Amino acid sequence: MSVTRILIMGAAGRDFHNFNVFYRNNPDVEVVAFTATQIPNIEGRLYPPELAGQRYPQGIPIYPEADLVNLIREKQVDQVVFAYSDVPHEYVMHKASQVLAAGADFALLGSRHTQLKSSKPVVAVCAVRTGSGKSQTTRRVSKILRQMGYRVAAIRHPMPYGDLVKQTVQRFADYSDLDRHECTIEEREEYEPHLDNGLIVYAGVDYERILRQAEQEVDIILWDGGNNDLPFYKPDLHIVVADPHRPGHERAYHPGEANARAADVFVINKVDTADPQAVIRVRNSLRELNPNAVVIEAASPLFVDDPSAIRGKRVLVIEDGPTLTHGEMAYGAGWVAAQRFGAAEIVDPRPYAVGSIKATFEKYPTTGAVLPAMGYGEEQTRELEETIRRADVDLVIIGTPIDLRRVIHIDKPFQRVRYELQEIGQPTLEDVLKAKFGK
Repeated sequence: MSVTRILIMGAAGRDFHNFNVFYRNNPDVEVVAFTATQIPNIEGRLYPPELAGQRYPQGIPIYPEADLVNLIREKQVDQVVFAYSDVPHEYVMHKASQVLAAGADFALLGSRHTQLKSSKPVVAVCAVRTGSGKSQTTRRVSKILRQMGYRVAAIRHPMPYGDLVKQTVQRFADYSDLDRHECTIEEREEYEPHLDNGLIVYAGVDYERILRQAEQEVDIILWDGGNNDLPFYKPDLHIVVADPHRPGHERAYHPGEANARAADVFVINKVDTADPQAVIRVRNSLRELNPNAVVIEAASPLFVDDPSAIRGKRVLVIEDGPTLTHGEMAYGAGWVAAQRFGAAEIVDPRPYAVGSIKATFEKYPTTGAVLPAMGYGEEQTRELEETIRRADVDLVIIGTPIDLRRVIHIDKPFQRVRYELQEIGQPTLEDVLKAKFGK
């Protein structure tokens, strides 16, 4: 019987997970390549033999996604598996058309083949789009569960952009672990707020090994999702966050719509800053997709150390990178704070952008007059710093989840914007969690 030759399209996350749990030890297939997109400097690398397993002693090469059609022909690929997230449905089918025209099958793996079962209860926090508010929702859930007396650890969706072998299983208990693992700005944005709240965070590449280690020290696993991807673990409670600033996206993006259809609980976030009609549209849309899910409405109130420092100033606003790039938002919490607290002008950073920061604006033209906090490596981090240095402004507003001063030097006065989830009305997350896990 012939072996099926597989190519996995990914972005250094879901692709590696699908390989590890479904293909690595599958004698009926041979994975001949990965392709990579979304993340800088991933392609041209190797999924190492230490992770690929005994059937792949040379490892598996990773190519740019631009080479997809040629790879199908050169490597005689039978089937292409799409394995990354936060892309429009139409985009997925354009990729499928390329693959089908080149002669290969096109496939998506479902939860039955990719979700691992934990020996402990799992609460998954996912979303219909990047930037909907998963992080503050996860922090809120972790706080409630710990107040209920449970030991909890967050396991974060993967962001393995360095040495994959060293990143196989990562455990973060304090800031020194972030330095030891040479975390990027994007990783710090996800891990630091948990550490500030006293929560241990796991991440890495091999999510079976990560899960089994985490199970040894906690009562409940908290899956902290990335982008709008599905959980890697079978959830006992599946919470999905939606964003009324982008009505209609809950049913137009992959795999966000699948998350919506699978949810036990919806959190419609940011209702305090969204158009009320957009909130109604999202609520009705979610009800059509999944009428049995509990619906919670929430706000993400903003906190600034000194709001008066913003009034009358020409400001540069720095926002969470992925929210602006493939999340397609033109603004974030920093922009809202600048408007709310009376900035005289939000200065467009594009004339000051250098290197890969300039290239990011060109690749993602929907980004508004705000600066995405890109920092996938030392060079890009320095280019972010230089862009800020060049900007002719009075004040920098930092709307990222972390204090960027830990990573870069900011040579201007600044104000940080913080935001936490605040449920409005009933039911609340506490109501739902106590009903499910009450002792």
